[in-house]
Order: sequence, then C-alpha cells, then structure tokens
Amino acid sequence: MPSTRSQIALKSRVSCVVSCVPLVLTAALFTGCASSAKRDTAARGPFTGAAPFSKTVVGSGDAVCWSVKRALLGQGYMLDRSSEPGVLTGTRDYQPSDKINVTVRLQTTCANNRDGTSIVFVTAEREESRLQKMKQTTSAGVGPATITMPAGSAKVLGVIKRETISDPNFYNSFFTLVEGFVVQEQGRPHTDQHPAVAREGN
Repeated sequence: MPSTRSQIALKSRVSCVVSCVPLVLTAALFTGCASSAKRDTAARGPFTGAAPFSKTVVGSGDAVCWSVKRALLGQGYMLDRSSEPGVLTGTRDYQPSDKINVTVRLQTTCANNRDGTSIVFVTAEREESRLQKMKQTTSAGVGPATITMPAGSAKVLGVIKRETISDPNFYNSFFTLVEGFVVQEQGRPHTDQHPAVAREGN
C-alpha cells in the first residue's frame, strides 16, 4: 500500500497538471490570434499618404488622360473596354521560361482637378501561371450504371502566384512616361486635343 505521503504528492502533481493545461491552451490561443491579426493587418494596411499608386500631374484632364492611354499602348498593353469614364485597364503577357507565363494588369483612373492639374491613380497586379498536367476523365453509361474512366491528361496553365505590385520604381517610371507625353500634348494646337478623352477625365 502506498504511504500517505506518496498519495499526497501524487494528488499534488495531478492538480498541477489539471490547473496548468487551461493556462497553456489560453496562451496558445492568444498567440494564434495575435499572429492572425498581424497577417490580416499586413494584408489590409497600413494606409499611408506615401503609397506609390497615385500622382498629381500638371496638365488638363484632356492632356493627362490621353497621355495615360498613350503610355499603356506604347508599352504593349492591350486595353479592355470599360463602361466607367476615365478608367483604363491594360494587360501584357510575357514568358520568362517555357513553362511560366506572367500577366501584368494595370488599372488606371485619371481625373481633372480643375486647377490646372490632374490626378492619376494606377494599380498593377502581377499573376504568375505554370504549365501543369491535369488528368482528364470520361463518363459512359446511363443513370446509376455510369462509369467514370481516366482519359489521359492535358497541359493547362494554373495560377501559382498573384500579387499587387508595390515597387515605387515601377509606378514612378509609368508616371514619368505620362508626364513626358503631357508635355508633348500641351505643345500641340488646341484643335489637336482629344475632346472624347477630356470628357472621360472630367
């Protein structure tokens, strides 16, 4: 028979384990919540006035919006039709290797500030896809008797990475190109301006 002292020691250890488990679980829960909150904050913010996605350009809405369009077309971006005035979306693809395809998508918005300047917003997204094999199946039969059988494989592009480009140098190069075109547009006679683009930028 175990001694009374041994029984007391055993009960003490059991009590310690039982009381410590909730503390460990609570600490783990708070650690997980803090990590999740940190990731969520990184994805949504922080918001700052120093973000590289907009710039005020000297020039009328007519000249600036047309210059944005020239910058996109001049760099090989294919423009999508938009029902929103002043909004242009362009895409460009390139292949750094045989199995990798990269798509860069730019969405731009320009607006006349009506004080001799215009503001341009640009957001760029980079999507990377890899050529992958995908198994195909075929079905034969009627109702419950239907049988699904493998039918070889096909090569398809699957997205492996998608991100918003945040490099200030990328956007600065775009804005510099736009400003160069604005200077050219302002040097033209007024009759050579583009009223349709001006209406979009207003």
